[in-house]
Amino acid sequence: METFNYVPAPGQSKSVTPRVLTAQFGDGYSQRIGDGINIKPRIYSLTFNRKMDELLAIESFLDARKGIEAFIWTPLNSTQGVWICDSWSKVDILLSVGSITATFTEVFES
Repeated sequence: METFNYVPAPGQSKSVTPRVLTAQFGDGYSQRIGDGINIKPRIYSLTFNRKMDELLAIESFLDARKGIEAFIWTPLNSTQGVWICDSWSKVDILLSVGSITATFTEVFES
């Protein structure tokens, strides 16, 4: 499994939405249970502001995985995980500088 070694710009955004199954009963009561073993995947919204050659390398890395193949990445101030990136966009700011925004979603696989 490949490792993503690029550091995002400051201000990465993390969100967590636990997977929960809920049973709603007619008397107003509800019951909740976690949906599986790993119920809290992390999702990061990242921005990479770089020179064009580095942006092309990042884009090439993401393109090669096609949103399907997982990779290893370590978020700032957090633990290493296995991730997919199925959404990213690139903006050319100048001839030699640009930006990529990407969403990394944690997956649990071997």
